Amino acid sequence: MRAIGKRPRMSRFMRFLVTITTIIHVPFVVAAAEAMRRFGVSPVVAWSIAGALAPIGIWMFVGRAKRGMNDAHRPWWSTFLVDVPYYVHWCACLYSLIPSIVYCLVEPLVDLARGEPVGPSPGFFMWTYATGLVVCGYGVTLRRWWFVTRNVEVPIRGLDPKLDGYTIAQLSDLHIGALTPLWWGMRWVKASNALSPDLVAITGDMVTSGVEFHGDIAELVGGLRGKDGVFVIMGNHDYFGEGEPLVTLLRERGAHVLRNQGTVIEREGAKLYLAGTDDTWTKRANLDAALEERPDGMPTVLLQHDPDRFPQAAKRDVALVLSGHTHGGQIAVPFFGRYVNASKLAHRYHIGVYKEGDATLYVHPGLGTTGPPMRLGVAPAIALITLRAA
Repeated sequence: MRAIGKRPRMSRFMRFLVTITTIIHVPFVVAAAEAMRRFGVSPVVAWSIAGALAPIGIWMFVGRAKRGMNDAHRPWWSTFLVDVPYYVHWCACLYSLIPSIVYCLVEPLVDLARGEPVGPSPGFFMWTYATGLVVCGYGVTLRRWWFVTRNVEVPIRGLDPKLDGYTIAQLSDLHIGALTPLWWGMRWVKASNALSPDLVAITGDMVTSGVEFHGDIAELVGGLRGKDGVFVIMGNHDYFGEGEPLVTLLRERGAHVLRNQGTVIEREGAKLYLAGTDDTWTKRANLDAALEERPDGMPTVLLQHDPDRFPQAAKRDVALVLSGHTHGGQIAVPFFGRYVNASKLAHRYHIGVYKEGDATLYVHPGLGTTGPPMRLGVAPAIALITLRAA
């Protein structure tokens, strides 16, 4: 029981985020002061204003981080005229951090080698932050908005030739919420339906957090069309709140929610087993249960949000695993996203196609975002998976 009058303690994770936010605002203070000085503001006033902007930026981050833990509908102007510009600023501060650290370590050595007075130039911090605003402005707005269609062909050993060319439109990590509203996601529905897929698969994380957007998610999923139906599995974010109401709403809209279950897909007598596991992170996943009713020797496609469980599926003769979860790092080196991205540090399987024996894994890059609402070097995508008889 919490003592009356005491404020709830900040969680360890929140303290970590606030610490990072405080650190990344240090180069920003120098950048802001230098920019004002160049516009004719006296150094004392410039440093005073810049010093005051930093705690305001930290305070604004705390408010947005707390709201992000239980996402709720907000006025559009609050989201797109306040939150989005703030996140551009926050990401630009983060963008500036590493170059600023390197500069502070290297610059004195260069000055000493040249025999010049040792002292960093405030202009470096100003131009680094300004560059960050451009890059991160693109990542938070345009790159997050534009999505592509990825065509992936997968050979399936034992697949009936009648199912050769069978298509699955995969959507993953929608993260519908205040920063990715329903009208944003309905573009994905239109694009997926235009592909006329045989089946639609959503591989988890439809939610950002909380339960307030469940109705929006059900409306989005209900608008998807596949000849053999729409199949959904749950991801870890779908339980950042209460997951059961979402399952009920999805089923009411005609979606098949697979929770450690499987079903036979049949086309002109040719058969394919489609299975789906529940969330791994909340320890609901049960691969054995998902494959329990699989007929012997039937080619199997498994929907599994977490790609790290691919080896277990491969050992169970699953031909194709469709996963998400990683967002491909969400931030990567442009044109080299497969090799240098943020998720590679934590995941063996982080984006694209992987093989293990006869088994294939496709890790979807996702459509929405979590954490900073930014993408760079990793385009949101709808994947059109085409099965080929091997």
